Amino acid sequence: MSRVNYQVSPDVMITSIYQSLTKSEQKVADVVQNQLKEAVYWSVSDLAEHAEVGETTVIRFCRKLGYKGYQDFKLAVAQHGTETNKQEYGEVHESDSVFVLSQKVTAENSQTLQNTLSLVNPLVMEEAAQQIIRANKLYTFGVGASGVIAQLTQYSFMRLGFHAETASDSHVIAMNCALAKPGDVVIGISTSGSTKDLVDAIEIAKANGAYIICITNHIKSPITKFGDVVLLTSAKESPLHGGAFSSLISQMHVLDMITRYIELQRKEKSREALQKTAQAVSDKLY
Repeated sequence: MSRVNYQVSPDVMITSIYQSLTKSEQKVADVVQNQLKEAVYWSVSDLAEHAEVGETTVIRFCRKLGYKGYQDFKLAVAQHGTETNKQEYGEVHESDSVFVLSQKVTAENSQTLQNTLSLVNPLVMEEAAQQIIRANKLYTFGVGASGVIAQLTQYSFMRLGFHAETASDSHVIAMNCALAKPGDVVIGISTSGSTKDLVDAIEIAKANGAYIICITNHIKSPITKFGDVVLLTSAKESPLHGGAFSSLISQMHVLDMITRYIELQRKEKSREALQKTAQAVSDKLY
């Protein structure tokens, strides 16, 4: 893994790579996330003791996050610890009034957007955007709730004048990927990065020479093995809350940034396409 971006909170990075950690490393991650304020004052031995693992496991955990070692990790925790504490919104409880619940949900979603922004690598987004601009054909795929985002993405690119197609049915995704070829760009959207139907199809498109853009929450998930670039999203989603709005908000935020950038990069073509598509549906409105 490349050196960490210090704008990214360690807590956000832990969430991103959690699934790829060993069980021992996940114990370290759990302690850090649950006791972030205290962890900044601990030695490597203290953290190892609290997590009930060896010191080498702590060092390995820090390096997987992208830090040189434990002191590098502690510095990042110190830089982000105060900020994280200020942004705590608290869990929603059944006793919350509508007003309190609304405040908590809004704070949570705002934090999701900020965390997503912190994960944006401008060079990676620039590379993805340029590949899309040069694409012969653009495919956007997702399954379940991510399939809804894939459809919205196709709609946005079509309005900008791109030859864009989408699918959320696993069979249709697989057939499209089988027809993808060099010069085409495939955007695979998956919060978990582990949706088998999508990952297997993306592998086919990759083998056919298509350029693959992965949008996922987890930097070392199965789908990223086939990605030419990976755009990270940030939202905590439990197995019981698959397709949570916070995950979709994060995906939409990443896609909104890249589509707006592309719109400005090909300003005249975008304006012409937007005018044509708007005129085509103008008589559908009262």
